[in-house]
Amino acid sequence: MKKLLQVLLFCFCFSTVFGQNQLVLNADLGKHKIDKHIYGHFAEHLGRCIYGGFYVGEDNDKIKHTKGVRNDVVDALKKLKIPNLRWPGGCFADTYHWKDGVGPKEKRPTIVNRWWGGVTEDNSFGTHNFLDMCELIGTEPYLSGNVGSGTVQEFIDWVQYTTFDGKSPMSDLRKENGRANPWKVKYWGIGNEAWGCGGNMRAEYYADVYRQYATFLSAWQNDEKIFRIASGANSSDYKWTEVLMRDIPHQMLEGVALHHYSVIDWNKKGPSTTFTEEQYFTTMKRAMLMDELVTKHSNIMDKYDPAKKVALVVDEWGGWYDVEPGTNPGFLYQQNTMRDAMIAGVTLNIFHNHADRVRMANLAQTINVLQAVILTNEEKMIVTPTYHVMEMFNVHQDATMLPITVNSTDYVFNNEKLQAISASASRDANGAVHISLVNIDAKKEQEVTLDLRGAKFSNVTAKILTSPKIQDHNTFENPEKIKPAGFKGITLSGNSLKGKLPPFSVVVLELK
Repeated sequence: MKKLLQVLLFCFCFSTVFGQNQLVLNADLGKHKIDKHIYGHFAEHLGRCIYGGFYVGEDNDKIKHTKGVRNDVVDALKKLKIPNLRWPGGCFADTYHWKDGVGPKEKRPTIVNRWWGGVTEDNSFGTHNFLDMCELIGTEPYLSGNVGSGTVQEFIDWVQYTTFDGKSPMSDLRKENGRANPWKVKYWGIGNEAWGCGGNMRAEYYADVYRQYATFLSAWQNDEKIFRIASGANSSDYKWTEVLMRDIPHQMLEGVALHHYSVIDWNKKGPSTTFTEEQYFTTMKRAMLMDELVTKHSNIMDKYDPAKKVALVVDEWGGWYDVEPGTNPGFLYQQNTMRDAMIAGVTLNIFHNHADRVRMANLAQTINVLQAVILTNEEKMIVTPTYHVMEMFNVHQDATMLPITVNSTDYVFNNEKLQAISASASRDANGAVHISLVNIDAKKEQEVTLDLRGAKFSNVTAKILTSPKIQDHNTFENPEKIKPAGFKGITLSGNSLKGKLPPFSVVVLELK
């Protein structure tokens, strides 16, 4: 009887302790840098991302702009500290011929964008526009080259046109088109989704194609190196990564891509704002799968590259829903709610915690498409909950990742369960420690206790992003319905943090 009581007492104590969320931060064990390029973005010629989003034309007298690029967008992206911007696709990249988008605009040929809505692309926004815009924003360009319908020579010419400072046919052409000095272009994607819209290739075939392109794709400046990124796997296609890492010499390869979207069902994606809790739960299940995907693809890469010289580049990620009612189905315009804030917070935490291998990523997409950080409507512009999460989290850029363990309670729905709490941490160059916490539970607040080890702190401040309903979103009529606020729900006592996180909330702590 006595032994039974001891067992029951132990079980009671165990459930009391572990019924809450127990986190442990090891502030003295940081090793890997959280590369700022994890916070990259993606701008495809799709819907209203470029035209009406970034670019309104040089002759627009209603919207303030610089060479046709919206000033309000530039200011917002500067504040977000975006480190790189991927262009021109996406699927569009493998039908895009860059020479169609340079020179006098009246002489540029038009094409039909067969991938996205069948609209006519007039090529008024081209290489000069994009690279000049990157300079305005203060971000690095990431150019995705045409492998599906282009040629090796076309790709070589683009690199020479954009980066060569000497005399050559392509640098002369650039100067004729108004740009004397070359741009800095380090990041180059060799095709996009070669397994699908980029050519429906087999992994073995694409590996050979990549080797061919990479052989001729080199920097045109002696002091510069380019970063070549292979078209990577679709979600859990582990064979694709295996073949690329096995068959491509690593001296020809700086990064391998991965694409994964948080989609309920590709045939029935569900609405962006009127979703049910079941649809929310399924979306989060897909978003949290990113951890498994990154882990398994990284394990394959480790087998061939134990020194981790080749980066895993998640250059398309985010939520994907049905388009807003009454909009062009091919334009992929969707609203952005607190659900998207949860996707962003959880995904960025995953990337931080895999900083040894994930060194670049691109949210899809920047403006008016999929999980956008900005929405525009003529002269109006608003930022979304996803924007706010990425701004709150950008304190982690180029900081040292600190190991954090999470013993989380479950978010339960229909007898399925997900880990309720997601977390990551880092120490910046000034010694401040930042901790990102996400509670994905749609109904319950979560009590958290965080044990701080390896350092002493005397002060904690916090910001929170939350809202009364998980379907809440910013609109052009109410652009600040959701925005960050100060948070007093976390207290510091000795080496322990305690507090309660509201349902579907994102919190960022700063410890000094």
